[in-house]
Amino acid sequence: MLNERAQILLKTLIERYIADGQPVGSRTLSRLPGLELSPASIRNVMADLEDMGLVTSPHTSAGRIPTARGYRVFVDRLLAIQPLAAPEVDQIALGLVPDSPQKLAQAASHLLSDLTHFAGVVVTPQRPDVAFRQIEFLRLSEKRVLLILVTLDGDVQNHLLTTARDYAPSELVEAANFLNAHYAGQGLSSVAARIEVELRQLQSDISTLMSAAIRLGQRSLSDPADAVVIAGENRLLDVDELSEDRTRLRELFDTFERRTELLRLLDQSRGAQGVRLFIGEESGVMTLGDCSVVAAPYRINGQVVGTLGVIGPTRMAYERVIPIVDITARLVGSALSYPE
Repeated sequence: MLNERAQILLKTLIERYIADGQPVGSRTLSRLPGLELSPASIRNVMADLEDMGLVTSPHTSAGRIPTARGYRVFVDRLLAIQPLAAPEVDQIALGLVPDSPQKLAQAASHLLSDLTHFAGVVVTPQRPDVAFRQIEFLRLSEKRVLLILVTLDGDVQNHLLTTARDYAPSELVEAANFLNAHYAGQGLSSVAARIEVELRQLQSDISTLMSAAIRLGQRSLSDPADAVVIAGENRLLDVDELSEDRTRLRELFDTFERRTELLRLLDQSRGAQGVRLFIGEESGVMTLGDCSVVAAPYRINGQVVGTLGVIGPTRMAYERVIPIVDITARLVGSALSYPE
């Protein structure tokens, strides 16, 4: 339990460290308004906070910095969150033009990154069976064909097919025309279930190509890792406490590249009523041990369909990041919802 004096001191120390990024000593704290404590009293309280695991002393400095546990106490009990100013809310709303879910997710991730200067991440709504509008094949070289697949909501997928034989351009046009004529507008999962039997009946040399194209399109569009849209991860290169350890930084970027761990983490926020925080090791992802994840679910017509958030250092301005994530989640849901 923290008494009032310890709470004030912890809050002041964390706010100072977030602002300056430097360990905070008792002399610095004694000069700040509002504490009304002697340097000796401050040192005693600081020692108590360190014993509780709320602050720690870096080896190179006599000052203290907050631990992940200290940040947790700060966020849960001491933080005063201010609502976003109207111009910032308008900026977010104007950037979220209703479009395809994928394009809206890209816009939201960029907005989150631009407003916080950290990495913005959005998990797009799950699509159990994606329907396609059009398929095209483009011959790149011998036994290499580019598959271009356009979904009904306007997403364009490009995939490289390595074929067993070389196909002439006329054969590629014939294959695309057949798929577009017979299956356009249908879900890839349902098409895949039918296509093996129907194409075998054709006994055509291009049936193998068409079947492979549908399978590849279905697999790529249903890959959970593709549901995670990340923007601004390079901004973390400017964060001193993350960029100092190049090995850990590479591991962090590997996590961004794989996406699967981020998807599992963000899915934990689907049941949250509002914003949920994972500070340091709370995320359960080893490479995020020096980071905080601020996440929130978003809803379409009241139904949770995805999550979004910000990934940055534990030393972040939580009072600003939390409302940005909260209002963005609300506006994304509003942009995707439709009149009932």
